[in-house]
Amino acid sequence: MATQHLNQTELAERWRLSEGSLERWRCEGIGPVYLKIKGRVVYREVDIEDFERQCLRNSTASSTAHSTA
Repeated sequence: MATQHLNQTELAERWRLSEGSLERWRCEGIGPVYLKIKGRVVYREVDIEDFERQCLRNSTASSTAHSTA
């Protein structure tokens, strides 16, 4: 199975964010890990899904991830 990638525009659309937010996150070292190949930024879908899992919460008071067990 081939690894699927999303570019910055596609990820911004998926999360309904501006591309500028993703650029800022990369500078600040937050958000999903990414690949930079010859100046082109891409995100592996597996890394995006991992980041989304890490962001799951049980309540607004919860600072830890939702249990997936």
